[in-house]
Amino acid sequence: MQKLTVTSLLMLLFGSISSFSQQPIYLSSPDKNVTLKVQSDKNNAVSYSLTYKNKAILEPSLLGFQLNKPKIDLKNFSFISIDSTSVDETWKPVWGEMSNIRNNYKQLSLTLKENQSAVILKVVFRVFNEGLGFRYEFPTQDNFKHFIVGDELTQFNLAGNHKTFWIPGDYDTNEYLYNTTKLSEIDAVKAADKEPDIALKSVIGVNTIQCPLMMKTDDGIYINIHEAALINYPAMNLTLDKNTFTLTSHLVPDAVGNKAYLQTPFQTPWRTINVSDKATDILASKMILNLNEPSKITDVSWIKPQKFIGMWWEMHTGKANWDKASGKHGANTANVKTYIDFAALHGFDGVLVEGWNEGWEDWFGNWKENVFDFVTPYSDYDVNYLADYAKQKGLRLIMHHETSGSATNYERHFDKAFQFMKDHNMNTVKTGYVGRIIPRGEHHDSQWMVNHYQRVAEKTAENHIMLEAHEPVHPTGLHRTYPNWLANEAARGNEFNNAPNLALVPEHETILPFTRLMGGPMDYTPGFFHFQLNQFDSSRKTRVRTTLAKQLALYVTIYSPLQMAGDFPDNFNQHLDAFQFIKDVPVDWDDTKILEAEPADYITIARKQKGKDNWFIGAITDENSRNATISLDFLDNGAKYQAIIYKDSDNSDWQNNPESYKIEKVIVTKQSKLDLKLAKGGGCAISLMKL
Repeated sequence: MQKLTVTSLLMLLFGSISSFSQQPIYLSSPDKNVTLKVQSDKNNAVSYSLTYKNKAILEPSLLGFQLNKPKIDLKNFSFISIDSTSVDETWKPVWGEMSNIRNNYKQLSLTLKENQSAVILKVVFRVFNEGLGFRYEFPTQDNFKHFIVGDELTQFNLAGNHKTFWIPGDYDTNEYLYNTTKLSEIDAVKAADKEPDIALKSVIGVNTIQCPLMMKTDDGIYINIHEAALINYPAMNLTLDKNTFTLTSHLVPDAVGNKAYLQTPFQTPWRTINVSDKATDILASKMILNLNEPSKITDVSWIKPQKFIGMWWEMHTGKANWDKASGKHGANTANVKTYIDFAALHGFDGVLVEGWNEGWEDWFGNWKENVFDFVTPYSDYDVNYLADYAKQKGLRLIMHHETSGSATNYERHFDKAFQFMKDHNMNTVKTGYVGRIIPRGEHHDSQWMVNHYQRVAEKTAENHIMLEAHEPVHPTGLHRTYPNWLANEAARGNEFNNAPNLALVPEHETILPFTRLMGGPMDYTPGFFHFQLNQFDSSRKTRVRTTLAKQLALYVTIYSPLQMAGDFPDNFNQHLDAFQFIKDVPVDWDDTKILEAEPADYITIARKQKGKDNWFIGAITDENSRNATISLDFLDNGAKYQAIIYKDSDNSDWQNNPESYKIEKVIVTKQSKLDLKLAKGGGCAISLMKL
């Protein structure tokens, strides 16, 4: 069988396209390790397959759509044209894990005609050294303009029963703990039933799981499936056929079961498959970012990564509450003023204030449309005074817009809400979508809500406001296109340490970078210094399953340009020597090195400070202690650095002695190696200051 390479594709354009069904097309990555194969069978169904270093990753996997209007299936095709190109370029992100990103791929574009309806559909494949991205394109064409998607038929036909790190497929939440099983052992309903602390669940079925999906084959190949550039389209879940280990796309529907309302020209999100025999390569990949469009914001001078403290954890631990009627209102003028003083003393950029506005007495669980107006403070919260006081101290208040799921209400208040922020010197907003979505029948991850999140990003950009969202759809790299969209939650964050039934477990942070963070930065809210959460209510049994040193390391391993110090000032004041690392660690970087990694076991990452020669290292482990030796060969030749090492003490572990740590200082060079001992549930944070 003849192998058609990129250089021979043009020859096919001048020959018989009908011969394609007997003659597959191959396209390899620039380094030749990843190979795509596209073929058509005797029934004119088009499939693709993927190999890595000659090992099967995806067996032939079908492509296509089922449309509800017009009522046709797009799965039997004739070939109209085939084209190819290659790209090798470098671009600079506004902020990020590195100052320069290489975008290097080979592209194959197929133009197809569905045999019965004559609908034209393009499929564009891009093969990178780290994997494959592909999407569908519906070009402008006669007699086909408006259409409704019933199902996307994309398959990922896996080559084996892989070890899988997964959470249940769900239309409304991604706040589950991760499960680690073989594909054949997945039971999403059973896993979801173990999660009573999640406020709203819409579980899809026993065999449906979420993206990003991380897997490892028996012969040590790592595979990650996700999507990039999710715009005007519902999020993708994956339904597993346990007989064949085939995953099929499952899009989030609307109230009547339709998936997407579209018109030509239209491009779907990219479907992405990262693959490597090194776990570190999965974390280092920038393929998803490269598949997103460049920034739509021309003037980005106002967009700044930042570090902040929040009037937030008090409500989760019982010291205070969001609503004023409770008699324990946390967001009062005097209390917030103490947070401003602490933030200013330690050089923070802002203070997040939750519960500042009227409406919290009846905000949750009632599917109520008009809860907040986003401009009316409680009577004990002097927003004018506090905004001015923060400005005098050299920082800003950070706005909190909880919508209680009422996206329609929020959109009606956009203009006055963002003007209110600007009038009070606020340039960053945290949005929230707790509860069922209004308009009723929509889900957090449906097409309507995906468009809503984009409208918020665009509207905040118009007003020079930076954005982070809680309870949103999973990120897909859109922070490249909208760099004011700094971060999202979209996973089980540190607030779940206070969950009464099933809180976080030590392995959770070693899985998140391989799953949720593949799509973009996370507001994980690290930085807890007190772990038994009964300070203000002795009946509470909840606790944080971590060591203090690990909490410091998370500032490096859980990437975000928007980093919060999660605990109270009083708890930080008990450990100001350790708090120094939180003060020192940057939120923007020139370079990143993934030193070692294994999902659900351990991660060690080094990052170089933006515009400076200092490096910072974070190392974390799961519930097991471990020893690691870290080479510093990424440091500059001939230079010396002072290494300040914040590590678990000899008798520390997350259960028995979590607040015990040591701080050591040594001089190191490029030739140095550091021996690290991580406690159970522990970690190590290191600052390397160039001398």
